[in-house]
Amino acid sequence: MGFSEVLEQVGGMGRFQVVQLALLAIPICLMASHNLLQNFVAAVPDHRCRSRADALGNTSRQSPGNVTGKVPAEELLLPVFIPLDREGRPERCRLFAEPQWQFLDSNRTHEDGSSTTRPCTDGWLYSHGDVTSTIISEWDLVCSHKALKPLAQSVYMAGVLVGALVLGSLSDRLGRRAVLLGSCLLMAVAGSCAALSSSFSLYCLWRFLTGAAQSGIVLNAFSWTVEWLPTDMRSSVVIVNGYSYAAGQLLLAGLAFTIRHWRWLQFTISAPYFICFLYSWWFPESARWLIMNDKADVAVNQLKRVARLNGREAEGSKLTAATLRAGLGKEVLVTGGSHSLIDLFRTPLMRRNIFCTMCVWFACNFGYYGLVMELQGFGVNMYLLQVIFGAVDFPAKTLAALGITYLGRRWTQASTLTLAGAVILINVCIPTELQLVRTGLAVFGKGCLSACFSCVMLYSGELYPTVLRQTAFGLMATMARVGGLVAPLARLTGERYPLVPGLLYGAVPVLAGILATLLPETRGLALPDTIPDIESRTVTGLVGSEEQKKQEILLPETHISLLKHTV
Repeated sequence: MGFSEVLEQVGGMGRFQVVQLALLAIPICLMASHNLLQNFVAAVPDHRCRSRADALGNTSRQSPGNVTGKVPAEELLLPVFIPLDREGRPERCRLFAEPQWQFLDSNRTHEDGSSTTRPCTDGWLYSHGDVTSTIISEWDLVCSHKALKPLAQSVYMAGVLVGALVLGSLSDRLGRRAVLLGSCLLMAVAGSCAALSSSFSLYCLWRFLTGAAQSGIVLNAFSWTVEWLPTDMRSSVVIVNGYSYAAGQLLLAGLAFTIRHWRWLQFTISAPYFICFLYSWWFPESARWLIMNDKADVAVNQLKRVARLNGREAEGSKLTAATLRAGLGKEVLVTGGSHSLIDLFRTPLMRRNIFCTMCVWFACNFGYYGLVMELQGFGVNMYLLQVIFGAVDFPAKTLAALGITYLGRRWTQASTLTLAGAVILINVCIPTELQLVRTGLAVFGKGCLSACFSCVMLYSGELYPTVLRQTAFGLMATMARVGGLVAPLARLTGERYPLVPGLLYGAVPVLAGILATLLPETRGLALPDTIPDIESRTVTGLVGSEEQKKQEILLPETHISLLKHTV
């Protein structure tokens, strides 16, 4: 009896599976808030140098002769101490080296004074509009320190990378339940501590740890759920998690609009993980993992508990450790074997596949985080734009599913990447005054990148043999996280060359989309088990009845491996 039959015996898609799927979708939903939090906690308010005009203005307002309703004294004195930019507003980062008192004469123009200026030395004053407080105003991350803003997001993405490498290995050793519990607790503690940070360096440290915890949550929530579901229901987890992440983007917009102080916003999206930590104790460990780690007796007890929750107590009582070992014996043989990373590059077709898919994963993350992490740059209300960016994921993922099914993997992958890059490149050429056009193109590009993610997760699993699938996923996941880490840093090039970031964010997906056309089509083909299967497989090789049955068994394991290494 196979393990899928064991799950059917204890209830199939029963009450326990439904509750588990729903509860574990909550941390996935909240994960979107942490990934995109930088848009709101690091929003840059309008600012200018603090000058002597502010001190003189305060003195004037305290004097008995001050009359309310008139222009504040410090505003009248600002041109004396702060130069104006081309739009007639005070410069953000410069002061006059010496006061220009001649500007108090209404007949003098601003260009008549000295052009000698110096950097701000007494701090900055901030004009908070959409937000009450951000890490930018908290620690003066402006002017000469503005490079620290994208650094904060890159530190978070570095945590995601390290967490995947460390917690992924621990998951296979300690079990899904233990690592998920630890990750939820780490997310709750580190996220809450980030809200209490007394310095920017401490804030980055806690954000690094929340990134690591995020990887542990994604990895184990998905694997844990899939391993308790019947074969014909496992692929639905990808859809549920995708929609949960999209819903999380909408949730972030609502929370950020309601909570305008960055510390309270940070705490609000972190504290619920304490609740996730508590209710996760209720879940049983994965029976599949227990059997694979020679703990069949414990697995029997867990399966009987699930059977009882699903109203199948009588059927569950018939299970024994021997039947479970027999059920997974074949799967252990299929996934076993001694292979290394070098095997991915042994044959020409494997080398081509791994090179192209690595580029696709890098481009998806690079373009995605380059586009969604700078909402202020579109000149539109960032809360509204966050809602639109989140809402577009629903039709995008639906269209991706249709494209994969009817158009094929290769052309769906290539078209979504190429279209995303093309609209980003077009946006570079659109004047900033045409906000509606720029926003519409950005939303379309973000939808294409969301569809790209849905496609690459399935497509990658079908391109590699069973004996090397997880090794390939690990390499591709590393490239994906490097893309997410580099994307914020690429924006720094815009300080000297304003067009370069947009050109990079657009050109990389276009090039990756072209490379995707070199990949073989896998629609309708059985999953390969060995490297010779890859080399001998042709596009016209349709799946027979026995191969189709085999594909239905192995494809869910592909999804497990993919989500283990996906941001």
